Amino acid sequence: MKRILSLALTGLAVAGTLVLGAPAASAAAPPARPAATAVTTAVPAGTATGTAAAAPAGTAAALAPPASLASLASPTPSGPSGPKGTTGPGKDSVTIDLNGVGGKPSQSIVLMLGLTVLSVAPAILLLCTSFTKIFVVLSITRNALGLSNVPPNQVLAGLAIFISLFIMGPVASDVNDKAIQPYLKGEKSVSQAVEAGTPAVREFLTEHTRKDDLALFTKIADQPKPANAAAVPMTTLIPAFVLSELRAAFIIGFVIYVPFLIIDLVISAALMSMGMMMLPPVTVAMPFKLLLFVLVNGWGLIVTSLVGSYQ
Repeated sequence: MKRILSLALTGLAVAGTLVLGAPAASAAAPPARPAATAVTTAVPAGTATGTAAAAPAGTAAALAPPASLASLASPTPSGPSGPKGTTGPGKDSVTIDLNGVGGKPSQSIVLMLGLTVLSVAPAILLLCTSFTKIFVVLSITRNALGLSNVPPNQVLAGLAIFISLFIMGPVASDVNDKAIQPYLKGEKSVSQAVEAGTPAVREFLTEHTRKDDLALFTKIADQPKPANAAAVPMTTLIPAFVLSELRAAFIIGFVIYVPFLIIDLVISAALMSMGMMMLPPVTVAMPFKLLLFVLVNGWGLIVTSLVGSYQ
């Protein structure tokens, strides 16, 4: 019986110890976890070390990266290259002879010169011919009639070109005979052809240029007074000729404008006397202007006067 009681007390003591010792064990457990974690962490390292040590040589060779990938992963940088020296001129050279083979110009040179002349033809036509004065006079005549777009500019320009051809015919023939044809036949070079054709153009410009305009541009250019007409440079002669042409064109335009201005005044006075102040005088005067211009053969008189001014 005593043995049974002692066993029962011992069991109660063990049970009490287990019950009362569980919280203490739980409280002591957290500090022990880092150590366990450290141990756990250390275990794979050791395992890896052991595995690496125990791995066979063939497995290590299979896991190693290829040589090409290793070279791509860590390329060796190369230093900057030095500056390259300039290459010297080649032995071959290109020469262009404007006179061509045998003294005659080649077809390519003739074509190039023709395109060049066509590109600067408008400037030559406007500045070195009678086109400027003719076109200005025709434009003033159209404005005097009270017509803004009739005839159109294309018609006036075409008419001025053909009248300029009639006036410049002798000069063009002289330049063609002395400069263009000898050059095309190979008898003269480009510089010789230019020298041969310049006197005819210079003579035409000098004859129709006022001395006051020549003196003006000579003074502007700060050049000495030329001894004769041949000593005047073309850079001075051409703008002086253009000013002279504009002056003559304005004088002719004034003479043309006066009759039509009188018609406008008469029509305006008649409308005012009749009390028609709201009716535009220009609209009423236009038929009378056209009738007067047709009856007196206005276009013929203007063209005759323009051509006669260069003879």
